[in-house]
Amino acid sequence: MAVSSTSTTVSYTGNGSTTSFAVTFPFQGTGATAELEVVQRTIATGAETTLSYTTHYTVTGGNGSTGAVVAASAPANTVQLHIIRKTLRTQTVDYTANDPFPADTHELALDRLAMGVQELEKEINRSVVAPVTD
Repeated sequence: MAVSSTSTTVSYTGNGSTTSFAVTFPFQGTGATAELEVVQRTIATGAETTLSYTTHYTVTGGNGSTGAVVAASAPANTVQLHIIRKTLRTQTVDYTANDPFPADTHELALDRLAMGVQELEKEINRSVVAPVTD
């Protein structure tokens, strides 16, 4: 798979009845190991709460594809759900000398790197930085 999407987050406003929220970007892992973070934000106050897997939501899809976050109960119209990709910063590929080249494994490693760089770029773009000549 190639990582063709540069999105790392998607947000939804609750309506009191919807429980399934599409994750419109590819992410690694699935179910309890999905590399996602779900944050609930109260619109009126801006207060944020990081939700817990199983207690507040479950995940379908993943493993390099899109999927969905399924809320345990429908969020009210006073809150937003922010689904954020959080790719683990680990290197899981270990090549063995003289083995055939594992193209699928190598591509997965490159996909993880691309996802991590996209997430870091989003953080950097939100940061205060000094002028380039400083």
